[in-house]
Amino acid sequence: MRTRLAIRLNALLERNFPERRVFLKSDNDTRFIRLRPASQLIAFAGTSAIVAWAIVATAILLMDSIGSGNFREQAKRDQLTYEQRLNALAQERDSRAEEAIAAQQRFNSALEQISTMQTELLTSETRRHELETGIEIIQGTLRRAMNERDTARDEAAQLTVALNSAETAPGQPNDTQGENQEVAFLTAALQDTAYERDQITENAQSALIEADEMATEIQLMKDRNDQIFRQLEEAMTVSVEPLDKMFSAAGMNTDNMLKTVRRGYSGHGGPMMPLSFSSHGQSDEPSEDALRANRILNQMDRLNLYRIAAQKAPFALPVKGAFRYTSGYGMRWGRMHSGSDFAAPHGTPIYATADGVVTQAGWQSGYGRLVKIQHEFGIETRYAHNSKIYVKKGQRVSRGQKISAMGNTGRSTGTHLHYEVRVGGKAVNPMIYIKAAKDVF
Repeated sequence: MRTRLAIRLNALLERNFPERRVFLKSDNDTRFIRLRPASQLIAFAGTSAIVAWAIVATAILLMDSIGSGNFREQAKRDQLTYEQRLNALAQERDSRAEEAIAAQQRFNSALEQISTMQTELLTSETRRHELETGIEIIQGTLRRAMNERDTARDEAAQLTVALNSAETAPGQPNDTQGENQEVAFLTAALQDTAYERDQITENAQSALIEADEMATEIQLMKDRNDQIFRQLEEAMTVSVEPLDKMFSAAGMNTDNMLKTVRRGYSGHGGPMMPLSFSSHGQSDEPSEDALRANRILNQMDRLNLYRIAAQKAPFALPVKGAFRYTSGYGMRWGRMHSGSDFAAPHGTPIYATADGVVTQAGWQSGYGRLVKIQHEFGIETRYAHNSKIYVKKGQRVSRGQKISAMGNTGRSTGTHLHYEVRVGGKAVNPMIYIKAAKDVF
């Protein structure tokens, strides 16, 4: 069976690939190369494989060329869309910045109103307690006048009884002149007593009228104080809540933060000291107004501490002019990008985002010209790839102070600012702070 199959296969090969001889003739000799059917089949298969590979490779190259052209066009369209989106975001950022400036102005105006209201509150409280003290004095005078009036009435009654007894007493000597003198004396004493009684009664009535007027004035003053208190409480709520939300959104522990700020600003005295009103005849327990005023003062103290803390944490933008947000915090090209990139023209001013102390101002590998600023609460900011640096190591800077100019130094593909925020030495997303403050500043 195998022999028959081999014979048939050999016959098929000889029919399609008959044996050929290639003669090689020279001047002295003639040689030939014998090409058997199997050799011809191998050569044919190899040639066919090469031709097929060439066709497939050519087709792949053509398809790749066509696809790359479409990809470049798609990339251009995506880039155009991205740039348009960035421009829209820049316009939105500018409008947000204008709204933030307007909000800051409203905030400052509210603080001025609060200060004015506080002054009026303290003045009205002082006046109210003076009026209360005056009423107590008038009431004491009135009580003394009433006692004196009662005493004068008793004396007048006694004198009247004595006069009547002197006129009707039997067995007395008939001394008309002595009796007349005694009657005249008693009459004069009675008239004086009656005049004093009438005068005391008149003074008492005047004191009652004045006390009623003072009570009315005190009630009006209490109503006005209550209105002032309500306005102050509403202003404190409107002012403190956005700042509280801002710090919470930035992931900052407000209690620890306020303790840190309070340690640095621990002076006492002035209008922010707690109120402790007291008047004669009252207990040592503070009044409801005093408690209410102290709650407002505590809120004002918290507001001031928040404002100080906001200056010491990086809530501001490092670039004030127009810019493009080109790269964010996170993985990029298989590596961690520890900050945010802001692109703008070469030399664009860079500003400190919070109060702090410059810890580095010079060249660092990869960062190029670098500025590092150490802030409160363990926060550090970094500003890299600068073309110029305007501060030096150890210098204290304020929020919004110009520290450098945008450049392309270090490992950089173009002019931009690489901005980092580190908390406790660990990089965090800078946009957390910037977005947290967008509705406040």
